[in-house]
Amino acid sequence: MNDLAILQRQADTIRFLCADMVQAANSGHPGAPMGLADILTVLSYYLKHNPKNPKWLNRDRLVFSGGHASALIYSFLHLSGYDISLEDLKNFRQLGSKTPGHPEFHDVPGVEVTTGPLGQGVANAVGFAMAAKYAENILNIEDKRIIDHKVYCFCGDGDLQEGISYEACSLAGHLELDNLVLIYDSNNITIEGDTLLAWSENVKVRFEAQGWEVARIDGHDFNQIDIALSNASEKTKPYLIIANTIIAKGACKLEGSHHSHGAPLGHEEIKNSKIKAGFDGDKTFFIDDEIKYFFDRIEQGKHLNLLWDKMINEDICEEQKVLLDRLIKPDFSKISWPLFEPQSKIATRDSNGKILNEIAKAIPGFIGGSADLGPSNKSELINMGNFPYGRNIHFGIREHAMGAINNAFALYGLFLPYCATFFIFSDYLKPSARLSALMRLKNFFVWTHDSIGVGEDGPTHQPIEQLTQFRSVPNFYVWRPADANENVKAWKKALEINSPSAFVLSRQNLTTFKDERDFGDVSYGGYLLKKTDNPTLTFMSSGSEVELCLKAACILREHGVFANVVSVPCFDLFIEQDKDYIKKVIDTNTKVLAVEASSGEVWYKFADDVVKMESFGASGKAEMLSEKFGFTVENVLKRACELLDIPVITLNKNSK
Repeated sequence: MNDLAILQRQADTIRFLCADMVQAANSGHPGAPMGLADILTVLSYYLKHNPKNPKWLNRDRLVFSGGHASALIYSFLHLSGYDISLEDLKNFRQLGSKTPGHPEFHDVPGVEVTTGPLGQGVANAVGFAMAAKYAENILNIEDKRIIDHKVYCFCGDGDLQEGISYEACSLAGHLELDNLVLIYDSNNITIEGDTLLAWSENVKVRFEAQGWEVARIDGHDFNQIDIALSNASEKTKPYLIIANTIIAKGACKLEGSHHSHGAPLGHEEIKNSKIKAGFDGDKTFFIDDEIKYFFDRIEQGKHLNLLWDKMINEDICEEQKVLLDRLIKPDFSKISWPLFEPQSKIATRDSNGKILNEIAKAIPGFIGGSADLGPSNKSELINMGNFPYGRNIHFGIREHAMGAINNAFALYGLFLPYCATFFIFSDYLKPSARLSALMRLKNFFVWTHDSIGVGEDGPTHQPIEQLTQFRSVPNFYVWRPADANENVKAWKKALEINSPSAFVLSRQNLTTFKDERDFGDVSYGGYLLKKTDNPTLTFMSSGSEVELCLKAACILREHGVFANVVSVPCFDLFIEQDKDYIKKVIDTNTKVLAVEASSGEVWYKFADDVVKMESFGASGKAEMLSEKFGFTVENVLKRACELLDIPVITLNKNSK
């Protein structure tokens, strides 16, 4: 680390770059970046990374959970040598720039994960640390250490007030993640004012109770910062550094004020602050060449990366090389997909459990678990051990953190993660699922107990609006297979898609159909399962209701009314198909009746009428609930006849 004068000059350079960025955009958050500049300056001497290879596997991960401090991230990345120019800094928050308002993975080289919603980054950091710990355990052999990096995360008061951070940090302490360093920017400021307005807990005691080691420092004292960071290498538990800081440190009048959190400081304030620090007040976006030299990590990063490459190519054993290659390049052709006999009865949660296990046998990076519902979700990987040495992760009842942790696993570079819970509890992890879609992560969500078929647990456990909710999320593919074989085909397709997929699965047994299709295939999201000559009606549905439609179509045929049946296991994928394909699946000369035990509004894109849930569910046996809410052959026939404007067909004892 350099002498104090150089460190101060480095920190002030970052401070004023951040202030200038926000001022130029007339939008943004200068307070947190200015308050954290001293810590980031010292941390820059500890970080192991390569600006010319941002995806180097063994780099330290640096997560900014408070994504509103994006000006700090971009300034640091520019000064370190990443592909972010000074012009990019000047275009902060402008449409199409490399420097958006909050850090976005894919768009900004060096950004590890998209953050912004507070607390997500804390859970992402825990996920990165978990992924690294598992990678260490399966790849490292004695002194041949392929993975030996740390995970650093900046967070603030707002991050720690969010429930997701409590969930994630509790799990981190339980797992003793000694590779995780959380730096808490404790400036006691929120948008509304002092944190005492709504928060007065003892954070140090809270984290110690969760199994963390904790240090408290002055976040503007370079020596204290250096000592705290140097101690991280000796820790046997996750490590929290509580850094007492002043928001907008270095500003003349707004230092310490909550007004500096989310608004430009103003030209005069910035000018006077620069003069006070010994900078030229009239210069904007100024970087002294000497100061840039001290930040630059291009040569150091290349050297570290080359040493690691040499070890991988020359020093590690064949067993390590083979496993590393299989993790980096999963071969889906090696999967022995299960086969399910026609007419067999099996819940899609059960067929899914068999599928998960076959994938895991072939793909060593396939890893995941459940939020304490493994036996119900059928999500256990048999004989594959428990994390951190095995592939079954026990997340506990922490759905929100589970989703964000899995996002980090998907980003790490070696793993294909899945996580599981009841479909109704997908609400608890919706923000994490949304960010997974925003980042287009290959991440898999297993959501069982998909409808009123849950039965006696009642309306609190019966998902109604969730299908519509997740189908509306861009880049997110919701699969609701009608039977076990559709489930297999859904997984085959999902593994090809570079976006998250969710599998919405039944608790109740479903009949396995013959593997016959009259047109199209599951890989298109929807297909013509049963075709008739001269149809006047098309049934459309997903999941358990497909069988109901098939039965209704058979009875209509007995009465001279001909209906096609379309299965749509993935509505999101189906609507991406070209118009010609969709016209071949849905006969435009027919009336269309959709049937789905959910809120079902999306079906009106194609349907003339929809048999759907019009309310929350109820507690009772699944068969009785189906009758109460109209998911019976009788009611579907009635709605079909009304749609066709023909006399209602009633069932008799000979109807099949």
